[in-house]
Amino acid sequence: MLLLHTCCAPCSAAIIEWLVAQGEHPTLFYFNPNIFPQEEYDIRKNECTRYAQKLGLTIVDGDYDHPAWLTHIAGLEDQPERGSRCQACFNMRMLATARRAKEAGFSRFATTLASSRWKSLEQIATAGHRAAEETGGVTFWEKNWRKDGLSERRRILLAENAFYNQTYCGCEFSIRKP
Repeated sequence: MLLLHTCCAPCSAAIIEWLVAQGEHPTLFYFNPNIFPQEEYDIRKNECTRYAQKLGLTIVDGDYDHPAWLTHIAGLEDQPERGSRCQACFNMRMLATARRAKEAGFSRFATTLASSRWKSLEQIATAGHRAAEETGGVTFWEKNWRKDGLSERRRILLAENAFYNQTYCGCEFSIRKP
């Protein structure tokens, strides 16, 4: 049994499709308190939910607590992308995923964050393994979701499903200024 942390439909769709084709039927866990503003969070969550429903998969909505996330990354606001702010963010999200997996009886968890070329695979793997170790009783499935044609399939599914495609990772500190 796999609990799959999902960040957004464009990054998740090809992974989910691949998992289903492999005989996996993951439960999706949408936990992204980093996303700002609330409207952006809702749009991304609704797109993930729409895709999950299309495939007949269960999606679990984690709590949206942006103030708690801001407290968690306090002092790291000016860090660059792929810096210590991102590591702290991944740590928080993977720990919540590992805990949810354990509480719900899942043996493994993974994340679609590893599909984005803008994210550090090393940071994500570190966060996932650390969360599994801290939680105990669950395993982090580390996989490079950028390989085996999944990046190209991502683009196709984005168009086929007319997914909303965001222009920043989600947090207000990643919004690129013109």
